Amino acid sequence: MAAEIVVIEGDGIGKEVVPAAVEVLEAFDSDFEFVEADAGDATKAATGEALPAETFEAAASADATLFGAAGETAADVILPLREAVESFVNVRPATAYPGVDALRPETDVVFLRENTEGVYSGHEDRLSDDLSTLTRVVTSSASRELAEFACEFVADGRGPNGDADEGFTVVHKANVMRETDGRFREEVLSVADEHDVDADEELMDAFATKLPLDPGQYGVVVCPNLAGDVLSDLAAGLVGGLGLLPSANIGHDNALFEPVHGTAPDIAGEGIANPTAAVLSAALLLEYLGHVEEGQRVRDAVTGVLSDGPRTGDLGGEATTDEVTAAIVDRL
Repeated sequence: MAAEIVVIEGDGIGKEVVPAAVEVLEAFDSDFEFVEADAGDATKAATGEALPAETFEAAASADATLFGAAGETAADVILPLREAVESFVNVRPATAYPGVDALRPETDVVFLRENTEGVYSGHEDRLSDDLSTLTRVVTSSASRELAEFACEFVADGRGPNGDADEGFTVVHKANVMRETDGRFREEVLSVADEHDVDADEELMDAFATKLPLDPGQYGVVVCPNLAGDVLSDLAAGLVGGLGLLPSANIGHDNALFEPVHGTAPDIAGEGIANPTAAVLSAALLLEYLGHVEEGQRVRDAVTGVLSDGPRTGDLGGEATTDEVTAAIVDRL
């Protein structure tokens, strides 16, 4: 039976890089059925809704979803889409590739970010002209679910080193947020202990200092929602930019894949956007659907193109999106 993949280009360069990722997926003989759906600023302008109900339902019922980017409506699109696939963890690899002028070429880190709560739970209030509040939500159940995934992730050798004994680092701020990050820390470390997985810990501000100085000391990093969002973007600066970072929002029976970058309105429509992050997101999608060998082939093809060229302007080249995509497909 064909795997159904919902394709949502979104806004800006999403309309250029998502078709590139689809072209790479189509290079395989795997039986995929692509279903196009709409979301984002342009969709809101046309329909009054940034994320129409039919798009939400399509993502919820598909085997996987490939999403590009949304502009001003990003929070109204990506957060509900993650809910649609019941995602509980966001997987963000940050890898420095040969041929890329990376600030720290030794960087090879995977962030496993809690994806349902924290300060992104949506509990905000404007109580007066002077006062606004934000409620941070942390539960033992969500923290343990993330930790269970992390233990399985490293046990399967899916970390940067491919070592089942690699373990992970828990990043938190439990010294200040004692009840929320304290609960997160306790639950994650408890699950690691139950699975006999080696887990050390780091305060998130110390981690933000140490990562740029010596990224080689970290492999798999487990962190709360906001910390994972910010720290993975910090890692992007070490490897050559957001144009190289894919991500996967994993649920129990469904998943959503997206490049970490945004809509890049300054270059949208010019055909020069870097498709790497979207294509690497497609590699994660392939692996999620059980096509592990094909996913690695995509990653190898991307590595070869980044090493030898052609490259887009953000990486010092002059190639177009289509030229880079064609080079990746040619290597496949």
